[in-house]
Amino acid sequence: MINTEKIWMNGKLVGHDDANIHILSHVVHYGSSVFEGIRIYKTENGPAIFRLREHVKRLFDSAKVYRMDIPYSIEEIEQAIIETVKANKLEQGYIRPIAYRGYFELGVTPTRCPVDVAIAAWAWGAYLGEEALNKGIRVQVSSWRRPALNTLPSLAKAGGNYLSSQLIRLEALNNGYEEGIALDYLGNISEGSGENLFVVLNGKIITPNLSSSALGGITKDTVIQLAKKLGYEVVEQAIPRELLYICDELFLTGTAAEVTPVYSVDDIVVGNGDKTIAKALQKEFFDLAHGRHELSEKYLTLSLIHISE
Repeated sequence: MINTEKIWMNGKLVGHDDANIHILSHVVHYGSSVFEGIRIYKTENGPAIFRLREHVKRLFDSAKVYRMDIPYSIEEIEQAIIETVKANKLEQGYIRPIAYRGYFELGVTPTRCPVDVAIAAWAWGAYLGEEALNKGIRVQVSSWRRPALNTLPSLAKAGGNYLSSQLIRLEALNNGYEEGIALDYLGNISEGSGENLFVVLNGKIITPNLSSSALGGITKDTVIQLAKKLGYEVVEQAIPRELLYICDELFLTGTAAEVTPVYSVDDIVVGNGDKTIAKALQKEFFDLAHGRHELSEKYLTLSLIHISE
């Protein structure tokens, strides 16, 4: 169960048990929502929200693709997120803003249904577990492909898109793996069920480009910046499946996964088990997130709450 006290809904904070929607809301039947996942990290100066502006901007971009007019400004949603973190007195955790088509009438056409907005925040640790961050995870290439670019917009972080993610992850778990890796419509590597992907080959870091039906990840963008600062060459390009089997390192990035190394793909150990570059980027990322990096001031928003109050 998610443990949180207050949830922001359409302009006001309500109790956890009062944060309800009608069963006939459009979103329940047609998946008409856009959302974000944002981390709160503990720093010496208090809890800080990671890349708040970029996440909220992407929420509005996703809504624009689906012609959803969010009835608040970017600044108002940012402030509501900060208020929600404060109300729940979180030192660290996860934030879920969501805009969705609410209750009025049913039918595929959503335009007469209101766009409602909610924000929840709760304590949350490592998505794939602490051991995964240290030792890496076992993944499989999924039998489920990501939709082609002209079927569902992969750059929109929309609720309906994650039906695909569920199939990928359920298949992986059922087969004894921690995560699944999806191919795109051409058979190249796309992403994990909820993570972007990087391979390391001969000292070069390679990641799928946006035409591979992958979400434009904010953690991915951060890791690319950190890698370049460390002097690595980063290339965004199409990645054939077999590169996963012959690369030197492989790791996943995302708000939930943070920076997680991959130990094996389809039971083939990645490289010789070395995680040098992945671990270096993982350290840089956590230093940034916890306020110990030169980019921390740029990318962290202090929630300005004293937890002891």
